[in-house]
Amino acid sequence: MQINLTGNHIEITDPLRSYVSEKFTKLERHFNHISNVHVVLNVEKIRQIAEAKLNVSGGEIHASSEHADMYAAIDGLIDKLDRQIIKHKEKLNQH
Repeated sequence: MQINLTGNHIEITDPLRSYVSEKFTKLERHFNHISNVHVVLNVEKIRQIAEAKLNVSGGEIHASSEHADMYAAIDGLIDKLDRQIIKHKEKLNQH
């Protein structure tokens, strides 16, 4: 799984980069057909926004999360993606 990390109005520090990698590794345990991940971390005044687009077998999954703290926004993003991945996996297993 390749992770592309982009920052808008935020510097991507090493701790932030490793935090994102660690969280996405957790997602990969649930569904190992994730080929490419594009994560955008964005700061707009006091809004911290984390967005991600995952290329998975059989489609694409997109989610975003907003919080006052960037790490909390990333956690929220991972939770949303986790639910979507489980749903996607169930759809694939039905066919």
